[in-house]
Amino acid sequence: MSQMPTKPQILDWIAANPAQTSKRDIAKAFGVKGAARIDLKRILRELEEEGHLEKRKKTYRDPDRLPPVSVLQVTEAGPDGDLYAKPLEWHGDGIEPVVLMVQRASDPALGAGHRILARLTQVSDEDHNYEARLIRRIGTNPRRVLGVFRKTAEGGRIKPVDKGSDKEWDVPPGATGGALDGELVEGELAGPRGRMGLPRARVVERLGDPTAPRAVSLIAIHQHGIPDEFPDDVVAEADRLKPAGLKGREDLRDLPLVTIDPADARDHDDACFAEPDDDPKNAGGHVLWVAIADVSHYVRPGTALDREARKRGNSSYFPDRVVPMLPDRLSGDLCSLHEGVPRACIAARIQIDAEGEILSHRFVRGLMRSPASLSYQEVQEGRDGNPNERLAPLMEEVIGPLYACYEALARSRSRRQPLDLDLPERRIALSEDGKVESVQFRDRLTAHRLIEEFMITANVCAALTLTRKKTPLLFRVHEEPAPEKLDSLRETAESAGLTLAKGQVLKTAHLNQLLNAAAGTDEAELINLATLRSMTQAYYSPANFHHFGLALAHYAHFTSPIRRYSDLIVHRALITAHNWGDDGLTPEDIERLEQTAQHISDTERRSMMAERDTTDRYLAAFLSDRVGGEFTGRVSGIARFGLFVKLDETGADGLVPISTLGREFFVFDADAGTLMGSQTGTLLKLGQRVTVRLMEAAPVTGGLAFELLTVEGDDMPSGGASARGRGRRSGPPAKRAGTPKRRLARAKKKDAKIKRKVARKRRDDGA
Repeated sequence: MSQMPTKPQILDWIAANPAQTSKRDIAKAFGVKGAARIDLKRILRELEEEGHLEKRKKTYRDPDRLPPVSVLQVTEAGPDGDLYAKPLEWHGDGIEPVVLMVQRASDPALGAGHRILARLTQVSDEDHNYEARLIRRIGTNPRRVLGVFRKTAEGGRIKPVDKGSDKEWDVPPGATGGALDGELVEGELAGPRGRMGLPRARVVERLGDPTAPRAVSLIAIHQHGIPDEFPDDVVAEADRLKPAGLKGREDLRDLPLVTIDPADARDHDDACFAEPDDDPKNAGGHVLWVAIADVSHYVRPGTALDREARKRGNSSYFPDRVVPMLPDRLSGDLCSLHEGVPRACIAARIQIDAEGEILSHRFVRGLMRSPASLSYQEVQEGRDGNPNERLAPLMEEVIGPLYACYEALARSRSRRQPLDLDLPERRIALSEDGKVESVQFRDRLTAHRLIEEFMITANVCAALTLTRKKTPLLFRVHEEPAPEKLDSLRETAESAGLTLAKGQVLKTAHLNQLLNAAAGTDEAELINLATLRSMTQAYYSPANFHHFGLALAHYAHFTSPIRRYSDLIVHRALITAHNWGDDGLTPEDIERLEQTAQHISDTERRSMMAERDTTDRYLAAFLSDRVGGEFTGRVSGIARFGLFVKLDETGADGLVPISTLGREFFVFDADAGTLMGSQTGTLLKLGQRVTVRLMEAAPVTGGLAFELLTVEGDDMPSGGASARGRGRRSGPPAKRAGTPKRRLARAKKKDAKIKRKVARKRRDDGA
């Protein structure tokens, strides 16, 4: 196009190309060159002054956008029967967008006037701008039950899986939802009580076989007593909340604070921005901004929301669902830093020198607007030279400075030497029907480390600020390992021909030396696991006992108040310390800090156990059709009743019962952590490479049972599980295992060789 575009043409272009909105992009799109660029700049300025555009650094963005999760009010159906809704949180000055409801068969009936919470997708259509999918109706929070459906002549009954409930729910004939006898179902309270005074329910979801993967997390939630149903008053209180305004806040809307999260994240509670420090006294330094959703503005002390959040303590995460600490009106909307939407925050401005040391920091209560919600993968790809269209405009002014700041902090981290464990994280991928499709190990990207380091830095600043201001808070505490656990770690290291320093104050640097020595060897995973097991469990405390693992003297959780009550307490402490308002710490908060610390430490462990049990059940379900197959792995634990093996392929743990190891008696040495055959001298210990056969996989319990086939490449000696009626293995026993005396002598010789190697290494290290 050679002629100057009109204002409507420019607006249409920006709407259709949100990732190409710089002046250069617009000029290129319309063929504007040379002196004509001056006229284009004038038109863009006029559009900005008229409120049609807002300038964000060097790009122009349409301010008239709705957040991805929003409150709507259903309007009258259109002439073609389609249902529409109007947004109740419209921040733009232009024409209010039209929202089409996309309903599913399982959705409840909606009519004009109903207020709903919905997930929005922006579309380009003639008669509507967004499509909405219902999350839930606002103001309705029916009681639900999870249980096994039992068919009767008059409908059916739901028998709750919760052990604490002995009362069944009555299901009328027309409310069974087609559930079959024995299926796991979710029921919803419906109408007056039914027969025999039982609560009446209707089946809202069929979950199939109670032993099926899709039911696993629900069972764990109920077994561990994790609250997964918000009381009516909590939901009603959340629904009444309105977005925070600018009053009493610092305006941070011009700062390009971006969120970087997993690609499937539904909430974004932290955002960051970095830029070179223009202070001449800090040459090569950086200014880092870390902004966190201001949950404390909405969750006030003593309210129903506050009581429920404290009761839950934290959110719980499972492969197929999240049990949030806060209702989704907050966690998915008002307290989520969605792209292009004004959001209340508490932000830290941190001055960092060229070597990553913190020079100064201050906290502000602000209002921000994120220009982009990014994923780890796309940020990493952009950094590696392949940015997508929406990331490209941000590379120079946003992504580049973030990485430069991270590299400085990484240098500081290297000097500090926090514990550097290398333990791959498993990711269970589920299909549409809840079955496990694959078990993979998550990639550990530099983008992950970047956000992690920024959050740690902000947490340190929060703890330092509150300590200096003498304001009560909850610290995140991680104490040094117990002496007996360190002795066990030393023995494990020595069995692998490695050493761990003794006779001095233990530092994380000493443990890192051990981990680095094991890196790249067959013993690497064993040493990492043994080091992890030697650690104490972190907890919350109003007293500061430091954080050993991070090698930090002051540390508090500040960066995730959406999902951790501890962080909400720290936010309130910052409000009190800075006199920002009346929603800070109350005398009651301060008085019960000790009890709160104990309670949320307990709820954290409860969630960890439920999440671990769920993972075990999913893995057992995934492996259940491979019973009889052979797998490689490592001995991950030794006990009096057998040994545990961790599989290479999935990371699943299973038991080899001692009764299956053979006819001979196996002697358990608790101090050495070994099992030794009394006749053959077979020595079983941590870290050995083994091959096992899967004998049993129980999805209901998550248990796996193995038969031990080989140890360090050698077949198990005769008299193993095969001698107990499972079929004798081929080959003469003597040839496979050697005589008992030779076997025992070989084990003693190997141990003596390792001890000489360790002694030699200690002498060399001392030299």
